[in-house]
Amino acid sequence: MSSATLSDICYFAGRLDHMNPRSFAAELGISRQLLAARGLRECEEASCLEVAEAGADGKDHLLVPAAASAWRNLKAAALGDGVSLFIVSAFRSIDRQAEIVRRKLEAGVSIEDILTVCAPPGFSEHHSGRAVDLSTPGSRSLEVEFEQTPAFAWLRAHAADFGYYLSYPIGNQSGYQYEPWHWCFNVEDQQGQGPSFHWSSR
Repeated sequence: MSSATLSDICYFAGRLDHMNPRSFAAELGISRQLLAARGLRECEEASCLEVAEAGADGKDHLLVPAAASAWRNLKAAALGDGVSLFIVSAFRSIDRQAEIVRRKLEAGVSIEDILTVCAPPGFSEHHSGRAVDLSTPGSRSLEVEFEQTPAFAWLRAHAADFGYYLSYPIGNQSGYQYEPWHWCFNVEDQQGQGPSFHWSSR
C-alpha cells in the first residue's frame, strides 16, 4: 500500500468539492435528453475505501471494504480452481472520469461514440467503489476476447457466490458496448436473487 493511511483515503474519497455531475454533463456537451434516453442514473463517490489489490505497476486498486473483502475471497477461490484473476481498474473519481471524456473529445471522438464505451462523469459504477475491471494473464485488458478465457467462464459460474455480477452483457439496456471484464459488487443480495441495485453506468 502507498504511504496514505486508510483515514486519508476515506477523507479524500469523501470530498464534495468536485463539480456537480450535471455541470460536468453540460460542460462536455452531454444533454439531459441523452441521459434520460439511456436511463442513466447518478452514482455517488464512495465515502471510504481500502486497498483491494496492488497492481504489478504498483498502483493501489481501491474498493469499499465489503467489496474489497468479497474480491479477495473471490480471487482466492478462483486461484484454488487454477484460475488467475487481477484488477485492471477499480475506484475512479468523478473528476478522473471527466478527464477521460475530455481526452477523448480532444482526440476528435464524438460524445455519442464516447458514451458507448465510457460513462458520463458522475454516472459510473466505478465511483461507487464496488466495480472492478478484471483480466487474466495472456488476455489483453479491456477487450472482448476476455470472454473466451477460462477466467470469464469461472466468473460466470461463481462470481455471484461472492456478490459480483456482470454489469454490461450483450444488448444491455444502458446502451454500452458489451464488457465481459466489468463486474460490480452487490451490497446486500448474495442469495441468488441477482443485484439489488442497477446503476446504469460504466
